[in-house]
Amino acid sequence: MASYRIRQYRDQDYDAVRTLFARGILEHVPAGYRHVLRSAWAQLGLLVLFAAVRAAAGYWVLGLGAVALALAATWLLVRSFSTSYVRQALSTDLCDIPTSYLRAPDSCFWVAEARGSVVGMVAVAPPQDPSERGVALELKRMSVSKDYRGRGISKALCGEVLHFAQARGYGAVVLSTSMVQVAAQRLYEGQGFRKVSAFSPSLLGSLLCFQIFHYRCNLPGRTAAPPH
Repeated sequence: MASYRIRQYRDQDYDAVRTLFARGILEHVPAGYRHVLRSAWAQLGLLVLFAAVRAAAGYWVLGLGAVALALAATWLLVRSFSTSYVRQALSTDLCDIPTSYLRAPDSCFWVAEARGSVVGMVAVAPPQDPSERGVALELKRMSVSKDYRGRGISKALCGEVLHFAQARGYGAVVLSTSMVQVAAQRLYEGQGFRKVSAFSPSLLGSLLCFQIFHYRCNLPGRTAAPPH
């Protein structure tokens, strides 16, 4: 018997859901930081910085100090991207969850509850991409507490979204996730999602080879239009 249950969001879940979402996003900051440091542009920049300071000051220690400052600044920059994303979500759809997901058509919000606490969450809504509207629904805001991973909660939450979309006659479910969220990618692929496209969210993202992946799961019972 499962040690958790999936149910629809209630007003008393508000603080727990927002905290769970924020923690889930911010835990990927170290992976994002490591990805940046592995990029050729970042490594070249650090090398040039070290050489320039070493040549100008005449001391290799100052060159290392400059590199250390650059690494610290890069960490703060990567973290600022994540915190900005969290603030944007908390001030938009996660600011008024009932309006965004419970009273809106073809939308819903579920939580996973264990021992009286919210330990997981997921939402579904019409996709932002106009070409997908009327054809697919979008899985959003998936997050599970670290202490409760590996118990099938993510699969159960994903299944709620797939069943919800299929019951309403939609032909597919789409979602987006970042390239550093490897565990999420494995989960979605195991549930039948396939990566259909990728893009960099900004010029800096392009320079650092950071991408957002778009996934799609075609549902049985209706022929889904091909992704654009």
